[in-house]
Amino acid sequence: MLPSSYKTKPDFQRPGVVFQPETYQGLAVGINLLVNAIKPTLGPFARLVGVESVTNRRNQPEILDSGGTIARRIIQIQGRNADVGAMFLRHMLWRLQESAGDGTATAAVIFQSLFTRGVRYIAAGGNAMRLRPYLEDGLRLVLEELDRQTILLDLDGGAVSTRARLAGLAASISPDAELSRYLGEVFEIIGAYGRLEVRAGSGRQFKREYVEGIYWDSGLHSRYFVDDVKAGRSTLENAAVVVGDLDLEDPADMAHILEVGLQSGANHLLLVANSVSDRAVSVALLKPNREKIKLLAVKTPGSGHAQQQEAMEDIAILSGGRSLQKATLDTFQGLKPDDLGHARRIAAGMDDFSIVAGKGDPRQFRVHIRNLQQAYRQADEFELRQSLQKRIGRLMGGSATLFTGGSTQAECENRKTLAEHVATVIRRAILEGVVPGGGIALLAIRPCLEEKRKQACHDDERAAYAMLLEVMEAPFKTLLANSGRDSGQIMALMAQTGPGVGIDLKTGQLRNMVEAGIVDPAYVVKEAVRSAISSAGLLLTTDTIVHIKNPTEAMLT
Repeated sequence: MLPSSYKTKPDFQRPGVVFQPETYQGLAVGINLLVNAIKPTLGPFARLVGVESVTNRRNQPEILDSGGTIARRIIQIQGRNADVGAMFLRHMLWRLQESAGDGTATAAVIFQSLFTRGVRYIAAGGNAMRLRPYLEDGLRLVLEELDRQTILLDLDGGAVSTRARLAGLAASISPDAELSRYLGEVFEIIGAYGRLEVRAGSGRQFKREYVEGIYWDSGLHSRYFVDDVKAGRSTLENAAVVVGDLDLEDPADMAHILEVGLQSGANHLLLVANSVSDRAVSVALLKPNREKIKLLAVKTPGSGHAQQQEAMEDIAILSGGRSLQKATLDTFQGLKPDDLGHARRIAAGMDDFSIVAGKGDPRQFRVHIRNLQQAYRQADEFELRQSLQKRIGRLMGGSATLFTGGSTQAECENRKTLAEHVATVIRRAILEGVVPGGGIALLAIRPCLEEKRKQACHDDERAAYAMLLEVMEAPFKTLLANSGRDSGQIMALMAQTGPGVGIDLKTGQLRNMVEAGIVDPAYVVKEAVRSAISSAGLLLTTDTIVHIKNPTEAMLT
């Protein structure tokens, strides 16, 4: 949020170099400001944060409960030293939001707790450069312990239905009970990889639609191919498939495609091509040709070369055909009956098409799915993981659209953002397991850290593990504070409980977290801890801040 005095404030115009202790003091101010804005969003009694519009103060403010989004909206704060600390943390939280989808509030309170304790230790004579490696050793221990606590979700059995389990998981992430129920139903049907599109609805109620078959966001080349004008769609039964990224300009090429389709014994044909000229369309729509073989021409899916290559590969393997590609100098005149794929049913509209029951080699198709899943597990980039997840979900046949409801359009939009956020986290939980929720997984690591502290040989090592012991309590204490409960009394009570037991903040009762359905996605918790501890360790070794003259005005991105 840009200060109104930004243009004239001398503090933001002067260059300079800042040294300790002013460096830590300034960084702490910015960190505390940002964390205090995000902390209220943690837990089942999360409060909301209103963010004024940057572009126009007359616009309705955003009402947010996502720590990453809140941090992203804070683009500058007063005080240049404080601004450095806030922007460092902001960048860390947004990267976490993009990679894990959640965990930003947990990461923020861990980061703040560790940085505060680290500064206190260094001010008392400790050495930051000797402290940091021990913090990294402790981080490895924490991650190993979280791996040990991870439980893979059993969605196929048990007394609780799959839908109820998934709805319970959604409820542990989102306070919106109605949204949680709908997401439980959706993921029961489409699975972990399934395609889910979330749209802001126009009414008070949630609505959902499921699409049969394998679906691409790419439609017909011409409205003249539409049979059902009211529905805006056409269908083919037992159709042959020609797939490529070629441009079809010559009517003779269209005539050859129709002839090859007839030679294959098909009377329905789907043509996937980059473009089709009006003259070529007219050949396919001639009555004598239409009576012999019905053709639908759709656009090659994908907005670029790489995406088109992926789509063509998927369609070819699904249907059992061969893709015709510009890169290999293929032509439509070279098309042969053996190049055609086949499918039981095809549906197409102006914006999409779907293939039901492709007749490719089932073994090759399963290998293709496994290869994509392996690539997904190994991918580090958020965009690549998203792309692979969409491909896998599409090929596994799960596709749904969820329309969010609300009393106002703003509420529908806020629910849409929340639904997208929760859906991302649910996918990771299904694929990579969960840990006991409510901060209990981190509390359970404290005995291991205490043992390492007792075994430590150096002051800096003992200090590092002592810090991490207290840091592991920070999310739990924040949850208690947000729910209005006395942390001291409950922490004493927690010391007498067994493993996996925590407090259900909604009822105030002690319960086994996993059995109660109060769980957190393991990947999200691990990424939150990893980001917070490694980033805090890095910032603790920062002694100097350099300010440049006339910095470029911050932009909301």
